[in-house]
Amino acid sequence: MINRELIRIKIVQLIYAYYQNGNKNMDNAEKELLFSLSKAYDLYNYLLLLIVAVTREERLRVEVGTNRAKREGTEPPSQRFAYNKFAIQLEENRMLNKFIEDQHLTWDDDIEVVRSLCNLIEQSEIYKEYMADADDSYETHREVWRRLYKQFFQENEDLDGVLEEKSLYWNDDKEVIDTFVLKTIKRFDPSNGQSQELLPEYKDDEDSEFAKRLFRATILNAEQYQRYMSESSRNWDFSRLAYMDIVIMQIAIAEMLNFPNIPVSVTINEYISLAKIYSTPRSASYINGMLDAIARNLIAEGRMMKPMIVPGPRRLKKEQADEEATDEDTEKVENRD
Repeated sequence: MINRELIRIKIVQLIYAYYQNGNKNMDNAEKELLFSLSKAYDLYNYLLLLIVAVTREERLRVEVGTNRAKREGTEPPSQRFAYNKFAIQLEENRMLNKFIEDQHLTWDDDIEVVRSLCNLIEQSEIYKEYMADADDSYETHREVWRRLYKQFFQENEDLDGVLEEKSLYWNDDKEVIDTFVLKTIKRFDPSNGQSQELLPEYKDDEDSEFAKRLFRATILNAEQYQRYMSESSRNWDFSRLAYMDIVIMQIAIAEMLNFPNIPVSVTINEYISLAKIYSTPRSASYINGMLDAIARNLIAEGRMMKPMIVPGPRRLKKEQADEEATDEDTEKVENRD
């Protein structure tokens, strides 16, 4: 689940913090990186548990409504959403239950958030359409939860605030983790029952090693990488660059030089995206030009054995797919209707 997109984000954050701290202990910084990534996996499970918590709250409401209907002799409420087939399978999932038991995760202390989500859901057109739908297939039950998650769990400021209070590490993680939750919902198969596999913390040891190797290479070779930047800055005053720009380019150079299977254009594209998030409005275009020049110089000097291709949209798409073949990055299509 922890993919290279998330790893790059964490490394940018922690390398920047590393240089800002007076006590530069690389071993401690690496432990902080790995702990930060593990907290992202906690968030993934915690958000899946939130679906379960909402479902259980809905059951309580149905129970109260049913008892009232018996007393008043009226029609009892429908149990369709409270006993949604996908939600039941998630609630019984062995991997999720083992994880929340080990980590002592619960939404009991934030029941108002759960109730607020229930209220939003019950008032929505998605919910009303689902409750009126005669189709009782598993796909219908699973799809309504995919739509509800996108509508009410993503970009929910109240939920984001609660999560940030629980862990500062989660402040920048949720947008990426949301895509993994949506991927998980889509992958659920009723035939797997309680044994449905959730996404593992890491796909394999290679991604875990990617994080450690990239982090250490960036720090250990900092002077060399900054010299490459200075030599390529030409008419720019290197000393006046935004410090975050230097950090981002330093990590990008480390990736270009130490990971031969990642195309140059993919690396440049990934760090341009990070510059748009973490640096100044003008940084992305400048970093694009700088990294392009640095990559060309490294190839010309024989320091990097990768072809320098300026890709068109089709080629870039293929190169990104090539990286994803060994690094199962976020399925961004999950985030679109």
